[in-house]
Amino acid sequence: LQDTRRMLHAVYRVGNMDAAIAFYEAALGAKLLRFREVPEDKYSNAFLGYGPETTHFALELTFNYGVDSYDLGTGFGHFGLAVPDVAAAVERVRAAGGTVTREAGPVKGGSTVIAFVKDPTGYAWELIQRAPPAPIRDPVAQVMLRVTDLDASIAYYTQCLGMTLLRRRENEGGRYSLAFLGYGPEEDNCVFELTHNWDKTDASAYPDMLGKGYAQVAISTRDVFKTAAQVRAAGGKVTREPGPVPGIGTKICATTDPDGWKVVFVDEADFGRELE
Repeated sequence: LQDTRRMLHAVYRVGNMDAAIAFYEAALGAKLLRFREVPEDKYSNAFLGYGPETTHFALELTFNYGVDSYDLGTGFGHFGLAVPDVAAAVERVRAAGGTVTREAGPVKGGSTVIAFVKDPTGYAWELIQRAPPAPIRDPVAQVMLRVTDLDASIAYYTQCLGMTLLRRRENEGGRYSLAFLGYGPEEDNCVFELTHNWDKTDASAYPDMLGKGYAQVAISTRDVFKTAAQVRAAGGKVTREPGPVPGIGTKICATTDPDGWKVVFVDEADFGRELE
């Protein structure tokens, strides 16, 4: 299957849409790209990002009427944001009334400057310094998820999703491993960062692993029918058969990784029509 796949957006639920949008704009410098109110189904969606959705990864926030908080679970890690100056970014978050949970400084055992902040719903954001000269093409850099078997996860993300294993890192001292996977180099694309804590090897180690907040990442594909067949052929699980979404008409299919993290494939041409 010759496909041109791209990570399109992360979908997650927020407890206060106005507060979330205000935080992403003021604290993280994102722009509101589109907004839809769906009163008959009692929810609204906001898409935020750092460039057009045709070329940039976006954040799709969902607000369900009457639900003001979510248990984020024990498996979701963080979103990563690349910035030219982490210390300045931390001050911007602070000035906007955001919560800083780790001050700017080098990562343990390395030289990359990072910080951690929290959005109003409680999602963690890692701010990652990527200094010039190279301009940051798309600041949304990572979706970090915890997994219980890194080898099985790498097999799924490479064979079922068609991603490339960009790098893998073992941390003996911290007793954990990281794998970064995506459809292009980390400098230019949002990627999955999978974290495996060595002493946590099955679901019982993560009570309520998936939580109720983070939902999925959407990925573009030229043909959802071929993609679903490919996922199956590689031993993956298809959790929604390929076909159009009622009322919208966009063709999708869905799959889950070995830990239950969901990915939705979206027909590339249909998605383009949604943006028109």
